[in-house]
Amino acid sequence: MARANAVITGWGFYAPSRVMTNADLEKIVETSDQWITERTGIKERRIAAPDESTSTMATKAAERALAKAKLKPSDVELVIVGTASPDFVFPPVASLVQAALGATRAGAFDVGAACTSFVSSLAVASGMILGGAVRNALVIGAETLSRIVDWKDRGTCVLFGDGAGAVVLEASSASVGVQSTVLHGDGTKCDLLWVPGGGTKNPTGAEKLEARMHYIRMNGNEVYRSAVKAMAEAAEEAIAKANLTADDITLFVPHQANLRIIEGVAKRMRFPMERVFVNVQRYGNTSAASVPIALCEAVEAGRLKRGDKVLVAAFGAGFTWGASVLEWFGEHEGPRQKSPLDIASRAIEDLVDRVRPA
Repeated sequence: MARANAVITGWGFYAPSRVMTNADLEKIVETSDQWITERTGIKERRIAAPDESTSTMATKAAERALAKAKLKPSDVELVIVGTASPDFVFPPVASLVQAALGATRAGAFDVGAACTSFVSSLAVASGMILGGAVRNALVIGAETLSRIVDWKDRGTCVLFGDGAGAVVLEASSASVGVQSTVLHGDGTKCDLLWVPGGGTKNPTGAEKLEARMHYIRMNGNEVYRSAVKAMAEAAEEAIAKANLTADDITLFVPHQANLRIIEGVAKRMRFPMERVFVNVQRYGNTSAASVPIALCEAVEAGRLKRGDKVLVAAFGAGFTWGASVLEWFGEHEGPRQKSPLDIASRAIEDLVDRVRPA
């Protein structure tokens, strides 16, 4: 049997309709468009509506990815959601998405690695596909960070936005797909970027709420220095692990945290900015959603075609960081071939449904 590769066959993203500009922020916190733009490159971000949440946005992105992949929800075998802003402590967001989609055959779980969550989820899904555990996976990055930022803290509230992005990963005998993944972490620096309240260590209570412990806190300078070094090194490691060089990479899609960080990573790698995809100016830092949203927009902009080498990398709280090299596959051409086991299992399911008492 030919060794299966994990390839992306579908992609889609969702961004809330409400746009919050830097001018809007000037009205609620002491800041200015010039200050924000010079330090972050961000001009606007999207804010979820009151009736929207991480799971609803993730579901919309997933529906678009499945449509692009020409898969039905009932075909999905695994749903993974990377997020730092789940709807609830539990159940996982993935379970809510699985139910909303009607993906009745799918397993579901979340990956919580902050801004690295999508890259980590991609690594998990591709590993399960390569190991034969599943034949496809819906991998989603989704965040509603506007609900956990301190709108009185100009150092953080100007950075973050809401949204979701998703890809469909499938087993394929094609000689393309996920070529390498690397993941790293350093938990000794967890208090440089965190939400200290609301968990079991500092459970929610009047004292914790008054201290605003349930909002994002960040040491911006330390995060900047760590992010540039870590992302660049992980990216170079992923390229080497794929037996490639930087010249082989068609497009670099980094985590959209901050334009200065993106430029710093590219400079450290000696990678030309014209081959780096940037959309942080329109969405801000959407954490786990940033890489899949940027990947979707890169495809829409015609920056990727079949056979292109794509590098993705991210850095987040934890600290966590990682990178992956993909050979772009794109949409399926022609019908999928079903395995004998799949045909037999579907026939048994249909038979059980017919004889099951009403």
